[in-house]
Amino acid sequence: MNIVEPVQRNRIHPYKFNLWIAIGSMLMMFAGLTSAYIVKRNQSNWVDYELPAAFWFSTAAMILSSVTLILAKRSFKEKAMQAYRRYVFVTLILGTLFVLLQVYGFSTMWKSGLTHNSTVSVSFLYVIVGLHALHVAGGLVALILLALKAFNSKVKTYSSIPVELVATYWHFVDLLWIYLLVFLVMIR
Repeated sequence: MNIVEPVQRNRIHPYKFNLWIAIGSMLMMFAGLTSAYIVKRNQSNWVDYELPAAFWFSTAAMILSSVTLILAKRSFKEKAMQAYRRYVFVTLILGTLFVLLQVYGFSTMWKSGLTHNSTVSVSFLYVIVGLHALHVAGGLVALILLALKAFNSKVKTYSSIPVELVATYWHFVDLLWIYLLVFLVMIR
């Protein structure tokens, strides 16, 4: 007679699994867009352009927001709720600053005549960075919900899953922006 012992399996949380599937889909979309950018770049009507300085400042805001979210996650796990609230709030402010700097950068491009339909190259820039901005907006909504939950004194649950999900997604859009910025600087 064989004795079968139950095996404890380390399973990924379903929400985390779904997030990783979504991230994989987003990676494929941006890989396709950047590949198309490379192919279209060889056309005769391709025009070089300068990225606005605001994009570099927005990058600094995005990187800092990832740092503050790491600190927020750590504070949450240590049950240091005051620090957690502060770091989530600062992350939200930095994420909003990122978006505002992006808008400012595009407004300077627009004023200089580089509109979304002026050239193929600038159209690609608007599409790629615009889609990234939509993903950041989704991350801001998640951060707002996280902040509302953090500042709600009636909530006493300490599940780290929502914090981990938001952090994973936010770090993804951060790394995606760095990739896109490097790509746009190197491949113009």
